[in-house]
Amino acid sequence: MISRIDLRGSLPGDLRDVLPRAELDVEAALEKVRPICEDVRHRGAAAVRELTARFDGVELESTRVPVEELGRALAALDPAVRAALEESIRRARAVHRDQRRTDTTTRVVPGGTVTERWVPVDRVGLYVPGGRAVYPSSVVMNVVPAQEAGVDSLAVTSPAQKEFGGLPHPTILAACALLGVDEVYAVGGAQAVAMFAYGTEECAPATMVTGPGNIWVAAAKRLLKGRIGIDSEAGPTEIAILADETADPVHVAADLISQAEHDVIAASVLVTTSPELADAVEKELPGQVAATRHSERITEALSGRQSGIVLVSSLDDGLRVVDEYAAEHLEIQTADAAAVAARVRNAGAIFVGPYSPVSLGDYMAGSNHVLPTGGCACHSSGLSVQTFLRGIHVVEYSREALAGAAPHVCVLADAEDLPAHGAAVRARFDWGIPS
Repeated sequence: MISRIDLRGSLPGDLRDVLPRAELDVEAALEKVRPICEDVRHRGAAAVRELTARFDGVELESTRVPVEELGRALAALDPAVRAALEESIRRARAVHRDQRRTDTTTRVVPGGTVTERWVPVDRVGLYVPGGRAVYPSSVVMNVVPAQEAGVDSLAVTSPAQKEFGGLPHPTILAACALLGVDEVYAVGGAQAVAMFAYGTEECAPATMVTGPGNIWVAAAKRLLKGRIGIDSEAGPTEIAILADETADPVHVAADLISQAEHDVIAASVLVTTSPELADAVEKELPGQVAATRHSERITEALSGRQSGIVLVSSLDDGLRVVDEYAAEHLEIQTADAAAVAARVRNAGAIFVGPYSPVSLGDYMAGSNHVLPTGGCACHSSGLSVQTFLRGIHVVEYSREALAGAAPHVCVLADAEDLPAHGAAVRARFDWGIPS
């Protein structure tokens, strides 16, 4: 059901060539989404509605969801689901509120200061996936940090669902209502990103688009990056588990399965120093998979080239492997797990010990589950309040402070053969501008 890679002994020089990873050809998808985005750019809402009819089989009179539908969805929401969402929102707010930044003023010299101001983006479009599963949790994870950052205008979009009369899934709508979001669109795919990038008669353009989606969403983000800010190009979800002989194979198997449940190209990777644990997990997987609702999907994901069990000689080698893999989600199930986790450099989020499964982070830890995939955790972070903030430097120097810096400015300007730079400083003093 799941392959093995034996890296005991010396690790290869380029681990990325041997570690499991899903293939995601965003470049190939670019050429398919380009005409879609151009159509939306030139024809606006009419193009969005036609594309929704083509791809989702839904004829829309308007892309915007009526506000009364949000209230109706909330009123019909299962009380247990509502309570769980409210608690998820409460915990996410607690974590993200503590991420807020304050302005900082540095006195560089007497009379010379630089202040770093943190200013939220003006408007964001938040993408919530549809398709194989329903993701009200992604509404929470996108909306809460944007609200805590102080974004004035935010809108949510999620694919139109034929079975719900062309609206997004009602649980998505109910989550928006709980969060006080009343601007919601029934649009998915590349056309949703283009709608936010260019604006239409029904939707004002956004400054930034965030949220996970399929390959077409990722390709549209790449194509339109620059016109809009983006959080990341989300690829297939992934879990890596670093474990030793102290790990419980039942827990490890369950956690690998939980991530494989997302998609047939989801990645589940176990890195372990223990052949006995690897054997036990392999024996545990078939029974647990057979008992799940989505056993076919999970089996395909676990059997794919993106999943596997990696055997290593030592915990140090295991840390090298997981740092090179840079997982979206990394679980540490070892002795002294907290100390091991502290040595990890590359991961979207780290889950420490046997009672911190990724599922907790998906819904209720308070952390954000919109995280970098495809190895991007080596240079990128998950969604947070910082995603929606811009640092602006405010420079204020007095005449005296500028006079003290002027000789150095002029020397450096001359060194770079940019004499007008120095002249701009000299013009403020009696030295004048040299001819």
